[in-house]
Amino acid sequence: MSMVTEQQILDILRTIVEPQSKKDIVSLGMISGLIIKEGNVGFSIEVDPAQAAEMETLRKSAEKAVHALDGVLSVSAILTADNAPGQAKPQASSQPPKTASSTPSPGPGNKIELKGIKHIIAVASGKGGVGKSTTAINLALSLAKQGLKIGLMDADIYGPSQPRMMGITGKPSSPDGKTLLPMERHGIKCMSVGFLVAEDTPMIWRGPMVQSALTQMLRDVVWGELDLLIVDMPPGTGDAQLTMAQQVPLNGAVIVSTPQDIALLDARKGLNMFRKVDVPVLGIIENMSVYICPECGHEAHIFGEHGARAEAEKMETPFLGEMPLHIDIRMTSDEGEPIVISSPDGEHAKRYASIADKVWSSLAGSERKAPSISME
Repeated sequence: MSMVTEQQILDILRTIVEPQSKKDIVSLGMISGLIIKEGNVGFSIEVDPAQAAEMETLRKSAEKAVHALDGVLSVSAILTADNAPGQAKPQASSQPPKTASSTPSPGPGNKIELKGIKHIIAVASGKGGVGKSTTAINLALSLAKQGLKIGLMDADIYGPSQPRMMGITGKPSSPDGKTLLPMERHGIKCMSVGFLVAEDTPMIWRGPMVQSALTQMLRDVVWGELDLLIVDMPPGTGDAQLTMAQQVPLNGAVIVSTPQDIALLDARKGLNMFRKVDVPVLGIIENMSVYICPECGHEAHIFGEHGARAEAEKMETPFLGEMPLHIDIRMTSDEGEPIVISSPDGEHAKRYASIADKVWSSLAGSERKAPSISME
């Protein structure tokens, strides 16, 4: 099979005509962020946000046209609204543009339909570096060990960690060129942008492109029947996080924080963001609660003591538990064999299992509903 070229893709996209102007989408400058990776093609189509619904047909036509080219294995076209109507649009390039601009957040009614998934929760943090991904993965594995059907989506576009931490190599397959089959390991279905790009490849994407990629990873992945889908959120409380909170029909959110004041301040922002969009916060997990010396077992409260527990009480939110800062948790994650799998009978695995039990208990019998905005 021959390798498809950028010029071939642009040539075929010139056959796609924008209905109002009657001109092709390439000459109109609507194509940006064109990426070709081992037969997997991705690009964005910039549109007027007021025309987003009508442009969905055009997006599908563009995907179908590119997929018909020899050498194309899969195609991912996303709609973005990065330019105001009438503003000049950049021409396509092999790398996504490096600048970002703000766009209106999507309305709360634009939720994604995810059939077959009973519950969806977000594992989030107000800042990076608090061990959110490690927590999300070990919670997912703890729940899978109980016989539940679990999916795990790595929504951290800029720093995807799921491939390394889950020890998954290779790329997801596409049965029809329109959908992707999730990768699987340890009984968990996984999807991450890290499966589609090299680990050292920087993701230089605009904010709207990130938002569209996140929703498309959910919409176009064949998750099948799941008891629970865990979304490992990007750190922070920006546009991407708000988009996920508004567009994904979440049952709840779990906040991960370390004990120190600055992390708790950011955790409070994350908690309040979910409350603003009417997503229930299932509780707070204090990660890196205490450092345990691997040589002598001495405990030291490097980041403070019981800060997240006190914060949970102040915010009237359940406190789900504490996880220590221990080298075994870090090493097993780096090696692709998380602690719940590598030491299933150890103290750390028992702590994760206890937290997972509390999360699942809070979801039992609940029904998923669309979030609504409350800015009071």
